[in-house]
Amino acid sequence: MIRGASTSIEATGPAPLETAPAPLEMRPRLGLSLFWRTFFLLALLLVGSIVAWLQTFRALEFEPRAVQTAQQIASLVNLSRAALRYSDEIARVSLIKTLAEQEGVRILPSKPSDVYMTMDTADLDERIAEELLQRLGPGTALASVVNGEKGLWVGFKIDADGYWLLMDRNRFNRLGGKTWLIWLVTAAGLSLAGAALIARLINRPLKELSFAASRVRDGDFDASRLDEKAVTSEIREVNIGFNRMAQQLAKIEQDRAVMLAGISHDLRTPLARLRLETEMSVQDPDARDHMAADIDQLDAIIDKFLDYARPDHAELKPVALRDVIDACVYAVQDQGDIRIRVDVPATLQVLADEVELARVVSNLLENARRYGKTPETGIAVVDIAAKARNEWVLLKVRDHGMGVAPEALPNLVKPFFRGDAARTAATGAGLGLAIVEKTVQRMGGIFALANTTSGGLAAHIKLQKPKSDGSLEQADGSAFEDDAA
Repeated sequence: MIRGASTSIEATGPAPLETAPAPLEMRPRLGLSLFWRTFFLLALLLVGSIVAWLQTFRALEFEPRAVQTAQQIASLVNLSRAALRYSDEIARVSLIKTLAEQEGVRILPSKPSDVYMTMDTADLDERIAEELLQRLGPGTALASVVNGEKGLWVGFKIDADGYWLLMDRNRFNRLGGKTWLIWLVTAAGLSLAGAALIARLINRPLKELSFAASRVRDGDFDASRLDEKAVTSEIREVNIGFNRMAQQLAKIEQDRAVMLAGISHDLRTPLARLRLETEMSVQDPDARDHMAADIDQLDAIIDKFLDYARPDHAELKPVALRDVIDACVYAVQDQGDIRIRVDVPATLQVLADEVELARVVSNLLENARRYGKTPETGIAVVDIAAKARNEWVLLKVRDHGMGVAPEALPNLVKPFFRGDAARTAATGAGLGLAIVEKTVQRMGGIFALANTTSGGLAAHIKLQKPKSDGSLEQADGSAFEDDAA
């Protein structure tokens, strides 16, 4: 890229774009927003509470109910076994028939040929099965299917005879069933919805504060006012403090504008008188020329200070990039120490402030003219190229000079910094590239410097391309990584 501008010019010759350097700032790590962090923390707390509640419910409700259900089944089996043991054959038949008709309990003699399937915890709660086997003693069998018939089967013995007792399994459902699970899912869903609502309410003031801070950063102090009547005392105090700060910044910005206007008037008036007195009173032509040059330099330095201190606001609109570049080239085409080659499509447009964009290009050309001369010829050869890529327009301005030491590249955009090679012939304030970077950022773009592989310094600028409807695209600095070197 370049460190200057001005010269005789050739608006011809291709100047292919080189890839831009790596982004100026590291992209922030991908992370959750404050809303989602708050939501997940609340959700974790609620899930932990539900799990603790479930364990407590099992200890206080499931366990007693399991024991009670096992006692009922065991009592029914023991009563049936006792009745069968102490009744005669005729009474036994009548008893079995009465139990089947009135209680829905069938008692069948077991046979060695019986085929049965042992009951598992999917058919009967594991805790009930353990308690039941413990109460009925050894030799007891629990089955879900006997000879192809499903049910709650309990096998027991009376002396040497074996029996199967079949009960209606609906009378002894697995504890809880699906009802408690439905209620648990419903409670969890309502809890998470409540957590989302709470997180939103908690983070709304911070979101408003973040938006207001971004507006202050962009220089829009009027749109950054926060509610000073918030219900929460802490939020109210923060909002009041922020509003006062924004008011003070607005006043400082206004004072700065007044001060800059005063500097421009108060310094340029005596400089104009000095120029007039020099031309009229100094007889020596060389001395007169040197004094006039010094006055011009002072005037140019004042312009640089004013440009750098310009308010951070620019009204963006579609601008024909080639027209702006041609105007800047025309202004320096009569200078003999610079040649410029332009390769920019005539139809290419960018979202920019036309005056600010012209200032950027002029600063880069002047920087190239001063510090980007080819050692062999003493002439600065400058290539300007541009192309569209997605929602961006990439502009590159490069010279063919000696470049800059890699360790000095980050410092070139700092105010008042000049490289070692520039100090001996420096006639400016060291603000040219600082003004370029600040102006490009003000227009929603990205600016970077890099040494080229073929020699010289290249300035890479990324500006937003107008939408088809002329509206402003959302700038995203990460897009600059598309051209990472």
